[in-house]
Amino acid sequence: MINIRTLSPDDWPLWRELRLAALAEAPYAFGSRLADWQGDGDREERWRARLALPGSFNLIAERGAKPVGMVSGIPGPNAGTVELISLWVAANARGRGVGECLVQAVEQWATGMGTERLHLAVMPGNEHAFALYRRLGLRDTGPHGDPLPDGRREHVMVKHLPTDRNTHRADVRRAAAEQAAIWHELLERLK
Repeated sequence: MINIRTLSPDDWPLWRELRLAALAEAPYAFGSRLADWQGDGDREERWRARLALPGSFNLIAERGAKPVGMVSGIPGPNAGTVELISLWVAANARGRGVGECLVQAVEQWATGMGTERLHLAVMPGNEHAFALYRRLGLRDTGPHGDPLPDGRREHVMVKHLPTDRNTHRADVRRAAAEQAAIWHELLERLK
């Protein structure tokens, strides 16, 4: 059974363990390098800050009690977009639905916020990642961004998410009303 767990900045040692394993085992899959997160880059405050990115949703996957995968969702570069980053599944857990569960968890989170698009970048040549994302409904929009050191460019993949604007608007109105009630109560207490 796969258990998906949401992390907070206090879970930084677990995130650190998985991220370092990911960068060591699959350096071809990431823009970051292992060396960037070791030595002077391996500091508690840096790991905490990574998990505290505003609006981020950081997850790990566990099989039994063992962490076997990780992913994050962060606000994208454009309104209505969530970016999926840092997906990695341990080699011994691949092909068992872990990557699919992690991507779907970010997609559900993004949909719940009323997000219109999920997007991510894939390193050229990472065919297993391309296959996973295609199976989950993302489409390749081609190479984008600045060239990598070897001249290649990452590919951006996008999925349009179902949105129910009326439900989302009602949720926003409800949350605003709840916040207003809390503020009113606090102001009454201060009188």
